[in-house]
Amino acid sequence: MSRIGKKGVTIPTGTTVTQNGTEITVKGPLGELTRDFSGPVEIKVEGNTMAFTPKNNSKEARALWGTYASHLVNMVAGVNTAFVKKLIIEGVGYKVDPQGSVLVFSLGFSHKVPMNVPADVKVLVEKNNITLSSINKESVGQFAAQIRAKKKPEPYKGKGIRYSTEVIRRKQGKKSA
Repeated sequence: MSRIGKKGVTIPTGTTVTQNGTEITVKGPLGELTRDFSGPVEIKVEGNTMAFTPKNNSKEARALWGTYASHLVNMVAGVNTAFVKKLIIEGVGYKVDPQGSVLVFSLGFSHKVPMNVPADVKVLVEKNNITLSSINKESVGQFAAQIRAKKKPEPYKGKGIRYSTEVIRRKQGKKSA
């Protein structure tokens, strides 16, 4: 039994949800998101609520029941308020240079590291702070994780790319006699 799936989703005013077969479209003040929900979970849109019921009692249906509900909650939240991820670049000589739809990183390697920005993600660069925002939670989270993976923070000096909310546990260096 899925606690999240049993709750259902309430649709706020100013947001419309339309269902075309297994495809669900959510429109709001910030934009529109569409996703295909074909699978063992039935989704019903009634007035300003969405209800989820598994079509059978299989393991897959029970697993996807809450997952589908979470995806729709994120879609409804995204078209009303954008999802934001903030990254901080720390280290001497580490920097980012936005060039159109490409971010070029200098991360202490012998070469620069270019990254293409997804079409639905907005990027704001201020000194060594990167702010990513999008109505799609998956795309902003995935892009932030890809950026962080280029140079993860190390525990001795804290150099690297980290999330603004992330705390790096520092280790003590070598002790001299």
